[in-house]
Amino acid sequence: MERLDLRKQLRHLYQPSAKKMQVVDVPELRFAMVDGALEPECAPGSSLAFQQAIEALYGISFTLKFASKQRSEAPIDYTVMPLEALWWVEDGEFDISQPGNWSWTAMIMQPDHITGSMFEEALDRLRKKRPKPVLDRLRFGVFHEALCMQTVHIGPYSEEPATLARMEEFARENGCILRGKHHEIYLGDPRRSAPEKLRTILRHPIQADR
Repeated sequence: MERLDLRKQLRHLYQPSAKKMQVVDVPELRFAMVDGALEPECAPGSSLAFQQAIEALYGISFTLKFASKQRSEAPIDYTVMPLEALWWVEDGEFDISQPGNWSWTAMIMQPDHITGSMFEEALDRLRKKRPKPVLDRLRFGVFHEALCMQTVHIGPYSEEPATLARMEEFARENGCILRGKHHEIYLGDPRRSAPEKLRTILRHPIQADR
């Protein structure tokens, strides 16, 4: 059976340095995704809708992994990738220090051999096993960020604004501006790790400031 180590193959995207800013060209990648918005007066970590989305994403990802291993032809095993999320506001400027009317897309990257039909079959299987309304919001698609800057934030999520400020300064010094949506990749589990040891990749698309 073929085995994929996606974190190793995509080391430059999923294992960046915490000591420096990094500019990367992110290719088209396939994701299982769920869209949503923060409930009023709710912090991201306490959002019920976001927690339900996480459960659904891991459910579909492990169902796809199992199906990939059980294929009669060319079975493939692989590691399930970490949870990621895009954050933005529909009207106004996104401010990471002020949770409010944020929209989000929670997502987990899938290997290239996972197809839309495989996703739909896995989703049907998951619905029969654990029927939940959030499964109706699961979708499969390609996401292409292109040129981005990124670094690893070490510590609680509440201290991310300081790291993002350093990213913005780095962008200005290199003649770039941030564009698109704020992107986080969660390398730690807040339920199991001390806040000061959490590792989160902060990524943001950039473009030349003309």
